[in-house]
Amino acid sequence: MAACPFCDESIHIAVFAKSEHCLAVYNRSPILRGHSMVIPREHYHTVLELPEEVYSDMMHFMRSVSGGLIKAFGASGINWTLQEGEDAGQTIEHLHFHLIPRKPKDLPEPGDWYPRLRENEVIDSDKRPTLSDKEMRHRVGELKPFFR
Repeated sequence: MAACPFCDESIHIAVFAKSEHCLAVYNRSPILRGHSMVIPREHYHTVLELPEEVYSDMMHFMRSVSGGLIKAFGASGINWTLQEGEDAGQTIEHLHFHLIPRKPKDLPEPGDWYPRLRENEVIDSDKRPTLSDKEMRHRVGELKPFFR
């Protein structure tokens, strides 16, 4: 297996909230402002591999993170998405849920986030614009007060 970017220490620059078993991280290539991910701290490839206590923690944590993102970005809704397995579009072999806060008219149609996620044919493509470390620190710093 190639080095996992979510297991690497460098992921901590993007962390804005933590639970016992999971981390909330700001997406380095956000589709919309606030696009974040929830990942287990330990390396798991699929939801089916999660021990019950990690699965339970992850679901509760995602609900909590969703509420904080909705407040932080003045959103009226949120998309949760999971690509699990190569055939479903998973490109990083570490389980991760995308959480994308939504506002009225943020995209022409509500489902337009998915084509944007798929741009360049690879969801986690390095062809998508990415935040610099400085931009990431700034965005994470703005979010942390909503998760104390």
